[in-house]
Amino acid sequence: MVLITGACVWAARRHPGPWLVPFSRALALVILAGWVGEYVADVVLGIWTVRYDLPLQLTDVVSAVSVLALWTRAALPVELTYFWAFTASLQAVLTPDLAQSFPSVFYFTYFTYHVGAIVAASFLVFGCRLYPRPRAVWRVYALTLAFTAVAGLGDLLTGGNYMYLSAKPSHSSLLSLMNSWPWYIAETAALGLVMLLAVAGLAHALRALLGDTRRTARLVA
Repeated sequence: MVLITGACVWAARRHPGPWLVPFSRALALVILAGWVGEYVADVVLGIWTVRYDLPLQLTDVVSAVSVLALWTRAALPVELTYFWAFTASLQAVLTPDLAQSFPSVFYFTYFTYHVGAIVAASFLVFGCRLYPRPRAVWRVYALTLAFTAVAGLGDLLTGGNYMYLSAKPSHSSLLSLMNSWPWYIAETAALGLVMLLAVAGLAHALRALLGDTRRTARLVA
């Protein structure tokens, strides 16, 4: 992940050109294949259920918006990809709540779309210089809370645990350090805002460090 991310950012900055469009769309298709492939595998193996397999985890919507961001370069999808990938997707990569291991198909699908979102965020923001706009943190936070409400409704209707609103994940994560249900939900909401602000600070700091403060991000048609 680190090597691919670094290579993508370096290439986009040092050698910008028409190749950015096909590369962006190829990366979008890789993420889409990993994300959709997981659901296809569930269906083929006969283990798909509404309780566990609806696209109501935050990393599901990260996958969708990262594909949209790579394909269109639109400002809002790029912002959502950046903030969600460097919080939700990165956390999922570092502490995966995954019952299967290598060489399971779910091992490959899981890391393909989670790592892919992080690569996409780095490539678009730091490689293509599509930095978040002013007040992006608050737009993303509001949309995060809105999606959380949708996931909560899904939990009520299916008895599931989407976005871990009903119980902590089975494997260790940041939630393991927090209080019991339901208090950890409020704590996570507060922590989420802090993380978004930190990620915004990262973008601001790297923008200055890379000398992009006076540059206008250019969209590639």
